[in-house]
Amino acid sequence: MIRVAFFDTKPYDKAAFEPCAAAHGLQVTYFDTKLTEDTAALAEGCDAVCVFVNDTVNAAVIDKLYALGVKLIALRSAGYNNVDVRHAFGKVHVVHVPAYSPYAVAEHAMAMLLTSVRRIHKAYNRTREFNFSLNGLTGFDFHGKTVGVIGTGKIGRIFIDICRGFGMRVLAFDKFPADIPGVEYVPLSRLFEESDVISLHCPLTEETHHMIDASAMESMKKGVILVNTSRGALVDAEALVTAIKARKVGAACLDVYEEEADVFFEDRSGHILSDDVLSRLISMPNVIVTSHQAFLTEEALANIADTTVSNILSCFENDGICDNELCYRCGNVEQCRKDRKSRCF
Repeated sequence: MIRVAFFDTKPYDKAAFEPCAAAHGLQVTYFDTKLTEDTAALAEGCDAVCVFVNDTVNAAVIDKLYALGVKLIALRSAGYNNVDVRHAFGKVHVVHVPAYSPYAVAEHAMAMLLTSVRRIHKAYNRTREFNFSLNGLTGFDFHGKTVGVIGTGKIGRIFIDICRGFGMRVLAFDKFPADIPGVEYVPLSRLFEESDVISLHCPLTEETHHMIDASAMESMKKGVILVNTSRGALVDAEALVTAIKARKVGAACLDVYEEEADVFFEDRSGHILSDDVLSRLISMPNVIVTSHQAFLTEEALANIADTTVSNILSCFENDGICDNELCYRCGNVEQCRKDRKSRCF
């Protein structure tokens, strides 16, 4: 029987994973704590660990897992920037869930955008107090506006489809442009200059870290709305606060935050928030923050559980080849996956 240590467990995780794991004979031990160098010892006697985006899987943690005999790190997420994939090569295999429900994330991005532009959150709070005034609730039509989409993978393309349904003009930027009818690929500089709304749908890499910084925001159209449902560190949060205060950025919709690891997914309502930047963002009337919630639909949770269990089984059965493995054998994680015909190591 394959034994799995499941870290950072939430009630919705367990509800989705328990029946799926049991049906395939996996023995899963669920831990509320996140995986860190201090908690890695909890995986002793296990064949695999299952982790999420805010677990720490750096070189030190990987070495501890390897010493314990752990053979697999199974991410129940698409992003893997919290895992030192290079250091894991030759020690511990790493798999992820490349697509669980791109519709969930794209739809959440539009939900946040609609809420911000049409002041739905403010109207909801007013009417609960029987205040039916419309003063200060004026929004604008999406029809005819320009949306800049950075990253046109599955999620980005679905978001584009939604925007086109509203009659928006779409500009896009991606290192690897796709043939999408009605979408114009442009340099980032032009996308910044012409977009009324900018939505981020790209991975976090060394190249994309703080791609939305003070300089980028200065070059944007005055009043631009920023939407980020990808990774927090794509946006320089301190620079964003400054740009909002200067009225350069008109609004921000953030489902992710670069220092979210110790805050998101937890109930902090009884504590003073020590992160001053996040506190300032949340206090601003033109900023909407959700706590990495975009993925959270019944369909997505079911798909994540199914794919993660399938990944684990693939790595321990038959030839051990898993289509969703991430490795650093050739120095290009994504390309290696496409060309793989045998185990990475």
